[in-house]
Amino acid sequence: MTGPATTPDADGPNPEDRAAGGPDSGDLAPPLRLPARLEDRFHRFRERRARRRGLTPVVMPYTGYGSTQWIRVLSRVLLAKPEAVDDIRYRKIRGWRSFTSVPVGEVTVHVGVDGVEHPVTADRGGVVDEVIEVALSPGWHTITLRTGESQPVSAPVFIVDPAATIGLISDVDDTVMVTALPRPLLAAWNTFVLDEHARTPVAGMAVLFEKLVRDHPGSPVVYLSTGAWNVAPTLTRFLSRHLYPPGPLLLTDWGPTHDRWFRSGRVHKEESLRRLVAEFPNLSWILVGDDGQHDEDLYASFAAEHPDRIAAVAIRQLSGGEAVLAGGRKTGDHDPDGPIRWVYAPDGAGLADQLAAYGLL
Repeated sequence: MTGPATTPDADGPNPEDRAAGGPDSGDLAPPLRLPARLEDRFHRFRERRARRRGLTPVVMPYTGYGSTQWIRVLSRVLLAKPEAVDDIRYRKIRGWRSFTSVPVGEVTVHVGVDGVEHPVTADRGGVVDEVIEVALSPGWHTITLRTGESQPVSAPVFIVDPAATIGLISDVDDTVMVTALPRPLLAAWNTFVLDEHARTPVAGMAVLFEKLVRDHPGSPVVYLSTGAWNVAPTLTRFLSRHLYPPGPLLLTDWGPTHDRWFRSGRVHKEESLRRLVAEFPNLSWILVGDDGQHDEDLYASFAAEHPDRIAAVAIRQLSGGEAVLAGGRKTGDHDPDGPIRWVYAPDGAGLADQLAAYGLL
């Protein structure tokens, strides 16, 4: 956990020099290699063109979470017309439009909590992912976010009850909605063409999640996906429309890192799981995924590391057609007498029955 981020002076070191490990960078960041440098140049080119069209920085708020002593603030800074924030958050748009926005990196964002503003800094992709030390009561709260050039926008933050003992972490693709993501053409279709109205929810899964929230008040629901932050508004609208309980989305920023061409989705999930376990030492987690990708392997490895922190692993079994599109399915050969409870069913109702048999519902 870190405290509030410091704000660089307006005439301080150049963001490119700082990110590249120049003389003023100290230990702030490792040197950027060619892929990331090319991406940064492309973003700066797009930013210049967008500003000439009159676009200004706006903050796209995402749902955050925290304890009674700190909050994790999630958002992204984009160049857009001021009214575009509500359009992107609430209006029906096709997926590809989410990827036409221009991110603004290395900009200061002011986070307002109970009338006090805390400055944080967006990363090179415009993403804000910072922890701020504040004291809030359990439940839902609203914070504000703004840049020096934008009006404040509101973002929800869920504070986990210190008395809570169970948390829920769920995959998104083929777990809460049917996407057949591993098939490249279908992945492109689902990501760039379809809007949230055309996506299909997994039967009974929203009811299962709602039961878990009802039976374990004060517990967090976290949606963990390898999807890009660009699709966060679309996923949020989908979850709300199909009555999934609200909770933070933990996504990733597509594109090069400081030392590789593409980010690893598995590493993103592994790091997120480890972080959540460390942040909430009193919680045991129910992990929800499907048998068509890598969820079983990922959850099995994580459960082996933290067997005392896993209440159960619930795996949604794909249908025959979905399994073909997903490239097959796992065998599900976990020891039923082992320390981890594994449950399998094709829908949320079947998973709910088995979790209830373990006393988790």
